[in-house]
Amino acid sequence: MDPSWLVPEWPAPQNVRALCTTRAGGVSVGRYESLNLGDHVGDEPAHVAANRTRLRQAIGVRPVFLQQVHGSEVAVLEGAASSLPDGAAADACTTADSGLACTIMVADCLPVLFTDTAGRRVAAAHAGWRGLAGGVLEATAGRFAAEPGKVLAWLGPCIGPKAFEVGAEVKAEFEAHAPEAAGCFQPAQSAGKWLADLPALARQRLRAAGVEAVYGNDGSDGWCTVGNPSRFFSHRRDGVSGRFAALVWKA
Repeated sequence: MDPSWLVPEWPAPQNVRALCTTRAGGVSVGRYESLNLGDHVGDEPAHVAANRTRLRQAIGVRPVFLQQVHGSEVAVLEGAASSLPDGAAADACTTADSGLACTIMVADCLPVLFTDTAGRRVAAAHAGWRGLAGGVLEATAGRFAAEPGKVLAWLGPCIGPKAFEVGAEVKAEFEAHAPEAAGCFQPAQSAGKWLADLPALARQRLRAAGVEAVYGNDGSDGWCTVGNPSRFFSHRRDGVSGRFAALVWKA
């Protein structure tokens, strides 16, 4: 694996592996330099294919890529479904099988990886604000037969709380679900705008779902996709951007 890729620091069982790629380690050029894994962003298809092959070779299992639509559908990658091609329309996926990596692509949205303390199941979710407000994390956590207290979650890099400016309607939607969400928003310089803390909102939603063991992104600057252009892709920063990925699988 490329030394710049992130290996989650969380107490996952020994049979569970996880990582989060960065921009490094691929063949794409220009705005997509270098490990762009998104096949829908205008990059050369041959470069994307080469990058995905490099990722698969690095982890030794098949990364399953979704067609992410900012919803809350959870694809179950087991049995016959495990051999289906990439591109299922869903914003989360889960499996109890080995040999498949639940994979989420991002370039500002929050990737969240899951497992249980026994290592029976893994899952990954794509939590932009729409998916987060729509319950994608609760839907993903609900796929675990284990008690919520035995589920672990890791939050990957995303747009940080100093950069994520949203309208008042976004703040209102989260507050309608849980009044305490108001504490995850700060006034922005632009009139009528707010700065949203995605990792903090995710932690609130996970905690409400009974998932207390949450690791990774704490909202500090090092996790911000916008503020670290040499390390992370960012659609909000660049307009045209590649995608990096967070993955979890059973060895």
